[in-house]
Amino acid sequence: MNTKRARKLRNHMTEAEQRLWQKLKRRQLATLKFRRQQPIGSFIVDFVCLERRVIVEVDGGQHADRVPDDEQRTCWLQAQGYRVLRFWNNEVLGETEAVVQAIFEAVKSRA
Repeated sequence: MNTKRARKLRNHMTEAEQRLWQKLKRRQLATLKFRRQQPIGSFIVDFVCLERRVIVEVDGGQHADRVPDDEQRTCWLQAQGYRVLRFWNNEVLGETEAVVQAIFEAVKSRA
């Protein structure tokens, strides 16, 4: 079930997700492999580096009213050993390089 939904999400990424994916795909960041719209447990995360156990979530306006759900999800993912980074769409679109640098620092610290 999650695999089909993940595939659908890959084909309908937001502009911010698309921009970030252009920076993460094909091992462009520290030669690490990132996956997009990846099922982990009962969740589908936006991006994940499995090798370093770092998850990147890109949130839009629809997430403002889902903070309790996001916190519960983040707690579960952290309990599985992942570090979860969250960025707003406008951060990714307006400060792409700063977001990529923050992701780089996170994966570097998990080496």
